[in-house]
Amino acid sequence: MPKLPLDILRRRVRQELSMCNRKLEHQIELKDDEVDEFPVLVRVTMIHTPGPTLRKKMLTHRYKHQFVMKITDEYPYEKPIVRWRTPLFHPNIMLPEDGGHVCTKLLDDWGFSSNLLSFIQGLESLLMNPNPNSPWGSKSCLAAAKHFNENEYNPPTIVKTDQRGPKILPIEEIT
Repeated sequence: MPKLPLDILRRRVRQELSMCNRKLEHQIELKDDEVDEFPVLVRVTMIHTPGPTLRKKMLTHRYKHQFVMKITDEYPYEKPIVRWRTPLFHPNIMLPEDGGHVCTKLLDDWGFSSNLLSFIQGLESLLMNPNPNSPWGSKSCLAAAKHFNENEYNPPTIVKTDQRGPKILPIEEIT
C-alpha cells in the first residue's frame, strides 16, 4: 500500500478537517490538533441528523450522534475506521456494546481523491437511510434489518433554513 510523505499527509488531514468544520454543523474534536502522530483520533458529534432508535419498543429518531474516526498513515489510500458511540436501531451500525462497527460499504469506491467531508456526508446518508439487505451479523443489527424489511421506513426530511441549523419536518408537513 502506498503512503503519502508524513508532512503532506499531515497538511492534507488538517485541511480536510478544517473544511469539515467550515461546511458541516457537526462538532469535530481532535486529541492532537496539530496532527503530529498517526493514527489520528477524531471525535465527531453529528447534530440535527435523524437516526432510528427504539424507545419503549417504538421506532423514534435521535438527532445527536457521536462516533470516533481513526485516520491511519495509510490515508487517503485507505478510508478511516469508524466506531459508533451512540445507541441506534440500525442494520448497518452496531450498538456501541457490540463494537460500534459501521458498514462503510457505501464508500467502496473510496480512493485517493476521496476526502473526510464526503466520508462524513456518506455516514450521514447511511444513518438516515438504513439498508436492511446488508446488515451486520449482531443481534441488534439483524433485528433492525428484520424490522426495516417488514415495515416501511420514512426518515424525517431535513430542510435547510437561514436560521441556525436545519429545520426537521414531519412527513405530514411535506407536500
